[in-house]
Amino acid sequence: MGCDIMKDMDKNKIKARIERLRKELDRNRYLYHIKDMPEIGDDVYDSLFEELRKLEEENPEFFSSTSPTQRIGDKPLEKFNKVKHSIKQWSFDDVFDFEELKAWEEKVKRMIEKSEFDSGSESNSDKLEYCVELKIDGLKIILTYENGIFTQGATRGDGTVGEDITQNLKTIQSIPLELEEKIDLIAVGECWLGKSELERINKERIKSDEALFANTRNAAAGTVRQLDSRVVAGRNLDSFIYDIDSFETQNVKRETKNSKNINVPHSTIYIPQTQTEELELLEKLKFKVNPHYKLCKNIEEVQKFYESWVDKKDKQEYEIDGIVIKVNSKKIQDILGYTGKAPRWGVAYKFPAQRVTTIIEDIVVQVGRTGALTPVAHLRPVKVAGSTVSRATLHNEDEIRRLDIKIGDTVVIQKAGDVIPEVVEVVKNLRTGKEREFHMPKNCPICGGEVRKQETRNKKQETSELSVAYYCINPKCFAVEKEKIIHFVSKKGFNIDGLGEKIVEQLINEGLISNMAEIFELKKGDLEALERFAEKSADNLIKSIEESKKISLEKFLFALGIHYVGEETAVLIARAINTEFPISNFQFPIKSQCPNVKMKNRLVSVENIEDVVNAFICFPKECWLSIKGIGEKSAQSLFEWFNNLDNVEMLKKMDKCGVVLVFPELQVTSYKLQGLTFVLTGEMDGFTRDEAKDIIRKEGGSVSSSVSRKTDYVVAGKNPGSKYEKAIHLGVKVINEEGFRKIIEK
Repeated sequence: MGCDIMKDMDKNKIKARIERLRKELDRNRYLYHIKDMPEIGDDVYDSLFEELRKLEEENPEFFSSTSPTQRIGDKPLEKFNKVKHSIKQWSFDDVFDFEELKAWEEKVKRMIEKSEFDSGSESNSDKLEYCVELKIDGLKIILTYENGIFTQGATRGDGTVGEDITQNLKTIQSIPLELEEKIDLIAVGECWLGKSELERINKERIKSDEALFANTRNAAAGTVRQLDSRVVAGRNLDSFIYDIDSFETQNVKRETKNSKNINVPHSTIYIPQTQTEELELLEKLKFKVNPHYKLCKNIEEVQKFYESWVDKKDKQEYEIDGIVIKVNSKKIQDILGYTGKAPRWGVAYKFPAQRVTTIIEDIVVQVGRTGALTPVAHLRPVKVAGSTVSRATLHNEDEIRRLDIKIGDTVVIQKAGDVIPEVVEVVKNLRTGKEREFHMPKNCPICGGEVRKQETRNKKQETSELSVAYYCINPKCFAVEKEKIIHFVSKKGFNIDGLGEKIVEQLINEGLISNMAEIFELKKGDLEALERFAEKSADNLIKSIEESKKISLEKFLFALGIHYVGEETAVLIARAINTEFPISNFQFPIKSQCPNVKMKNRLVSVENIEDVVNAFICFPKECWLSIKGIGEKSAQSLFEWFNNLDNVEMLKKMDKCGVVLVFPELQVTSYKLQGLTFVLTGEMDGFTRDEAKDIIRKEGGSVSSSVSRKTDYVVAGKNPGSKYEKAIHLGVKVINEEGFRKIIEK
C-alpha cells in the first residue's frame, strides 16, 4: 500500500509538470503565431515541446486533446485581412538524431508494405527515395497566381487561416509578379532576411534608439507585418520557394499530390511526379529555389548530407536550422498521407540546438587559480550543440540575482562553439514554489579560509570599488594551487601532455608537487608507485615534461597565471622586451639597485629566466604601463607578482631545472593593420584561433578578448557567442571569415 501511495505522489508531480508545460507552451505559441513577438527561440520551444511529448507518451492517462502536442496553431491577428487557405498548410514533425530518423523510415516502410505498393518499381517516380532540402529559418509564405499573375500572398497562420500580406511580398524582388505560363498556381516557400542585412538594419535601429532584432527570423517576421510597404521595400527581404500545392491550366485543376505525369497541350509545363521534379518546375517558372537540395537513395545518404551541412550551415547568408526530408515519389506521398497535424511522408531533421531547457538540480561553488569563487549549476543532463552537458557557469552572485536563478528552476542554457555552457534565462512560469534560494558561502568551500570581495582602484574617477566576484584570501588554498598548476601545464602554457586535472590533484595529494616549478623535479621513480601509473605511462609523462622545457616568452608569462595577464597581455610584453622597451627612460637608479639588468642599445635584454628575474623585479608599475595595451590592473598585478619572494624563488628553481626561453619571430612584418583592434568569436574553418591572432599581430594589428566601442572589427566564425551580440549592440563592424581574408590579403 505504501508503494502505491508513492507512485500516486510521483504521478501527481508528473501531472503537475505536464500541466505547467502545456500552459507555458501555449502562452509562447500565442506570442509566436499570433503576436509575432516570440519571447524564446525555436530551439528552446522545441526543447520544452519535446519534454512534454515524452511525458505524455510515457503517461497516456494524462492525454488531453487541447495539449500543444495535438495542435498546430491558432487564429491570426485582426490587423491584416484574414485568408482561408484553399489547401491546409502543414508543418513537419521533428527528429533530432539518426536513431529517430531511422525510426521514422521504419514507419514509412511499414505503411508502404501494408498498402501493397511496389516501392521497388523500376520507375524512378515509384522508388522509395528521399529529396532532402535545407530548412531555412524564416517565415512560411503561400503565393497564389491566377492566369499567371500574382494575386495574393499569405502567412501560414494556424494552417487553415493566415493573413494577407500581398503588398509586402510584392516588394521582394525574387518573387515573380507574372509567370511566363498562363496558369493558376499555389506555391509555398520561405521568406527570409540575410545576415548582413540584419546587421545593417540593427545599426540603423541603434542610431534611432529602437530595440534591436534578436535574429534574422524575428526581423523577417517583423518586416512582413509592417503596414507601410515602403518600410518593407527598404529591408531587402528574400525568398526560397520549395513546394507546389496545386496548379490549373486550360480550366482543368489537378492537385499535385494525386497527379500523374501528363504533358499539358500547347505548354512545356508538366505535372511533377516527384519532389525533385517539382523543384525543377519551380525553377522553370522563375521562382528562386535553394540550389542545395539532393536526391538520396537511402537514409545513410541522407545522414551524410545532414552531417556535411552541420559544418557548412553558418557560411550561408541565410539562417539554416536543419534539413527537410521528403519521400521523393508523389505516389508514395499520397499513400502515406497525413496524421492529424503533419505529413507522414516528410520530417524535419533539426541541427543540434544551441539553446535548450533543463533543470538546475544544485549549485556548487568552484575555486579558481586566482582564488575567485565561481558558482556552477549542476544540471539535469541535456544535449546541446551536439554534446551532453550537466554543468553550466553562473559567473557570480550578481548574475544569479540578475537572472533570479533558484535551485530547482527550469532554465535555458546556451552553448556556442567551444564556449562553456551558460544559463541565459529562467522559465519562471514553470516554478512550483519549491525552488530554493542560493547564497554564496562565507568561507572557502575548499580550505575554509576567509572569503571576501577585492577592492580595486578606478584611476580615472579616483575612486575605489569592490570586485563582482568573491575571493578566497588564503594564498595556500589547495584549490588555488591546483588550478594554478592546471593553468600552467595547459595547451596555451607549457602544454604538458598527460598532466590533466586528476593527475595534478593526485601529485599534490601525494606531496610530490606543491607549486609549478616542482613539476620539473619529478622523476620516473616518483610516478611508478602511484595509482594509474605503469612504467610506460610514467616514461611518457617524464618525456612530455622534458619536451616542454623549451618555451616562448609569451607562453611562459601566460603560464605563470598572473592575475589580469592573459594571452594577449603576455604577447604585448614579449614583443616589447628586446625591441622597444627603453628602461633608461624611467627615473630610478638602475645601476645601483639593479646591476644585473642586461641592456642592449638602451633596451632591456631578456634571453633566459635569470634575465626575467633580474629585470622584472626592478620594474616599477609605471614601467609596465608604458607598454602599449597594458592597463592599470595588469601593471599593478605584474608589479606585485614579480616582487613576491616566493614567486621569485619558484622562477629560479625553473631556471635551475633547465627551463629555457625561446624567442620565435614576434616582429611586425607589415603595417597594413596598424592601429586596428580585432576581436575573434566562434569557430573558423581556414584558421585556428591562434593562427588568426598571429596573422593580425604580424600585420601590425592587435587582438582583444572583449568588445568595446574602440574595437574596429569582430571576426565572427561559426556559432559566435555573446561578443557578436555586443558588437551589434555597439555598432562595431562584424565580418565573417571571408571578410577577414579579404582584409589581410589586400
